[in-house]
Amino acid sequence: MSTRYEPQTMLGRVVNEFEESAIAVILGLMTLITFINVVLRYGFNTGLIWGLEATSFLFAWLVLFGVSYAVKVTAHLGVDAVINLLSPSMRKGFALVAAFVCVFYAVLVMKGAWDYWAPFAGLDATTGRWFPTGVADSRDQAWYEVVDIPFPEWLRWIEPIMNEGEHYEKLPRFIPYAILPIGMALLLFRLIQATLRIARGDAKGLIVSHEAEDAVADVRHMNAGD
Repeated sequence: MSTRYEPQTMLGRVVNEFEESAIAVILGLMTLITFINVVLRYGFNTGLIWGLEATSFLFAWLVLFGVSYAVKVTAHLGVDAVINLLSPSMRKGFALVAAFVCVFYAVLVMKGAWDYWAPFAGLDATTGRWFPTGVADSRDQAWYEVVDIPFPEWLRWIEPIMNEGEHYEKLPRFIPYAILPIGMALLLFRLIQATLRIARGDAKGLIVSHEAEDAVADVRHMNAGD
């Protein structure tokens, strides 16, 4: 069963509130847009042209927020059948090795996410195959737009900054694509937190969930009550 980790530091509390608030808002927006589209389609034979694209982007945001959130609440699945045969000290050692590998992986993905997103925001990608060694002169792609989502009027102030004063008709891609570096930064932060908890002895493993075992136990309990 997954357990909830309560952040102790100010940074942890801020990240926690941001993460949970964003997930709640995304779920609410997805539900609202889908509901409105259903009513418009079946009640008025029309619909929001941009509804499908918007919910697709929101779902992508939800998935990437969910990756780091699942690390926080230890909801990711893992196999520990062999690890449980080892002594506690060896289990901790293997857990730390796994944690360092995950942190290393998150750093690589974070670099890749930034390098993909940066040109869409008019920024420079990084150089280096594994780790950033500098910045590259990337082609400015801030003028790229999504297909259907209209540009909100209250965001017109970004046109002189991001699009050299040119008019956006659709939402620029750098806005929905921003979840790539944001999501990977959150994942890296959560993995570092988990690694420190293991090192301090506050956690025995990294992100192992015994969901299947819990489900079997629940069914056994239900059958015993019949």
